[in-house]
Amino acid sequence: MIGTHKTRVTRDGSDITVRYWATDIVTVSYDSVRLDTGGYFTPTTKRRMNEASEHFGLGFQVYQKDFQWYARRPNGDVLPFHGNSLEIERAGDSWIDPPKGHWAHKPRA
Repeated sequence: MIGTHKTRVTRDGSDITVRYWATDIVTVSYDSVRLDTGGYFTPTTKRRMNEASEHFGLGFQVYQKDFQWYARRPNGDVLPFHGNSLEIERAGDSWIDPPKGHWAHKPRA
C-alpha cells in the first residue's frame, strides 16, 4: 500500500504517476520508470518510491549509501541517481537487461 499523506496516484492510459507533495516522484510508462526526488532527499520520498514499486510490482528498491541515492533493479544491478532523478528503461512488464558493463538508464539533470 502506498502512503496517503500528501500523496496522489493517477493513471493516464497505461501510465501511472505517484505524486508526493508537488513532485511526480514515480512515473511508470511502457518503456521506463522515472524516479524524481524534486530535490527532496527525504526518508518519506524514498519510502513512497519503494511503496510504489511494491504496490505496482515494479521490483526496484531505492536506498541511500554515503549520502548518494541508488535504485536496485530486479536483476540486482544498482543504478545511481544523477542529480534529483533516475530513469530506468523497461519494456512493458519486463526490464531491459543491459550488455555486460553498461547500465540501462537515462540520467536527467
